[in-house]
Amino acid sequence: MNHFAKKSALKENDGIEQPDTINARSISQIQNFRRKQPTAIELVESILKGDKVALSRAITLIESTNAEHLEKANQVIQGCLPYANKSVRIGITGVPGVGKSTFIEAFGKYLTSLGKKVAVLAVDPSSSISHGSILGDKTRMEELVKDENAFIRPSASGESLGGVARKTRESIMLCEACGFDTILIETVGVGQSETAVHSMVDFFLLLNLAGAGDELQGIKRGIMEMADLIVINKADGDNANKAKLAKTELNRALHLFPEKNSGWMPRTSTCSAIEKKGIDEVWDTIEEYFRLTKENGFFDTKRANQNQYWLLETINEQLKNRFYNNPEIIELLMENKKAVQNSEISPFAAAQLLLKTYFK
Repeated sequence: MNHFAKKSALKENDGIEQPDTINARSISQIQNFRRKQPTAIELVESILKGDKVALSRAITLIESTNAEHLEKANQVIQGCLPYANKSVRIGITGVPGVGKSTFIEAFGKYLTSLGKKVAVLAVDPSSSISHGSILGDKTRMEELVKDENAFIRPSASGESLGGVARKTRESIMLCEACGFDTILIETVGVGQSETAVHSMVDFFLLLNLAGAGDELQGIKRGIMEMADLIVINKADGDNANKAKLAKTELNRALHLFPEKNSGWMPRTSTCSAIEKKGIDEVWDTIEEYFRLTKENGFFDTKRANQNQYWLLETINEQLKNRFYNNPEIIELLMENKKAVQNSEISPFAAAQLLLKTYFK
């Protein structure tokens, strides 16, 4: 009987000790901040000291639709503004399944090993039906999330332009004020969001796969033209030779595009994020781009043009929000939607009526 008890499958074994997902310093910061709601001034002071919990709270305020939160967020942004613009901003995109999260983790860990402070703003897909979001980047980047010199912030894309809009732009500024010198922005995927990302970064990196049929298929020409570097990921095992072939084909394709204002000729390279091969070459290329564009003045010119672009985008967004939240317009819009559906009025006439009512 005793022999059976020892061999029984019902015997409970010692559990496996779970690894820490966040470090002790972060836990202490969270506990201190949860005791009270900090003021805008306190948030700014904490952000300038490099407090990642304060940074997270400030970004949450930016993402909120609450009017009080928006006012507080604007105060925080204004306080951090003099300390922003001291980083390099890199946009990273690619088709779903290309390994963006794996690449960003390997790339981020490489940068922190060089002494860089890296912030990753990852825009997660959110459902247009349930409006839910996976927000899984923190689980996919297990090593980077524990790095003291890294900050990962997944945000639901919602219904904004491909998931990237004013909120991401302002989050970049807060990360810079917090001392992060390298900002990585991961987009939802190849689509409309790339235009928005391109308008807020200094360098645009496109991840691609080899051996998936035509190397240019599924990639819009416009996105190819925006790319400063195309990296063929998963260049390992049986894919290594396919990746070299894809690199040659893409290089030929890039030479057909018009010359960039930056004076930079886009390039292609291969890497294996999972084996951490070719990551150093990617960073060397990016550094070379920054040296060139800072010397010829394009870097500063592009930043200035981006600021003007986002001024106009913010005005457009505010006008649209005020229009749709106007009580009179809400009621009139419902009536005109039904009238348009029933072909009682044309969509253009209904739109004119609504705009005339709003601006009267």
